[in-house]
Amino acid sequence: MSSCRREISVLIAIAALALILVIRAPGYFGAENLSDVFLTNLPVLVVAIGMTLVILTGQIDVSSGSVFAVCSVAAGVVAKWGWHPLTAVLAACLVGALLGALNGVFVARVRIPSIVVTLATMVAVRAALRWYTGGAWIQDLPLRFQWFGLSQQAYPFVSFIAVVVLVGIAAWVLSTVSAGRAVYATGSNEEAARLAGIHTNSVILAVFVLAGALTGFAAILNSVRFNQIPSNTGLGLEMKVIAAVVIGGAAITGGGGTVLGTVLGVTLLGAIGPALTFMDISAYWERALQGAIILAAVVIDAARARSSEHA
Repeated sequence: MSSCRREISVLIAIAALALILVIRAPGYFGAENLSDVFLTNLPVLVVAIGMTLVILTGQIDVSSGSVFAVCSVAAGVVAKWGWHPLTAVLAACLVGALLGALNGVFVARVRIPSIVVTLATMVAVRAALRWYTGGAWIQDLPLRFQWFGLSQQAYPFVSFIAVVVLVGIAAWVLSTVSAGRAVYATGSNEEAARLAGIHTNSVILAVFVLAGALTGFAAILNSVRFNQIPSNTGLGLEMKVIAAVVIGGAAITGGGGTVLGTVLGVTLLGAIGPALTFMDISAYWERALQGAIILAAVVIDAARARSSEHA
């Protein structure tokens, strides 16, 4: 199944879900609920853009939830120092980029499989954060940190514009810039890309750094919505992000996928959780659906690869 066909399939699924909700739970489309759904999934989309880059190179990152938690706490700590909110943004992005670089070095330079590296990072970072905070939340955040100093009504519009710009830049780079083509080439056939003159190790390192920085940005977008930051935030985030990317058409083996597909994947998965609640279905099914989607995507990619070999 091509990426375009996968995107059309996701669009159909979104339309079908919307139709079911119109019939069974029209209250879902209330302005307040739609705003909550958007703000809840905004950080997921930002992390998913970074994950798309990683998966396009044929790698995987299961540490994004733990990195998200560390970046959130870092932003909260800096905010409580009384510095300008922009310094909290920079701190979160810098911490994320550094952790991404750590993953990238072990994957690209030491050549350890990314699933092993990021699994170790996920556990180690989460444990270190638990030790640092003692399990306590970052509380009493300054008022000017909330909503970046904007009103609660204005923030969704500003954040929407910001994410549209981010999605547009990511899509443009991947489709037209040589760096984007290098990402696709690395994931399609790393050895062939290397022989063609692409520094594949640098590409892999770069996408991990970018994914980490975007995770930091996502963490700050989430943190400004509240006056306290849980030290265990981000649990299960990596599962939702990976599911969104693969359902959007990205090949889990690398080399195929688009940012638009990721946006559609996040939209569909982000709508499912609240939809289950509105239809009085247990929210525990959301995780089961995410796992099923990842498994289905892996099976589809494996079947596609097998058919290509025999073609």
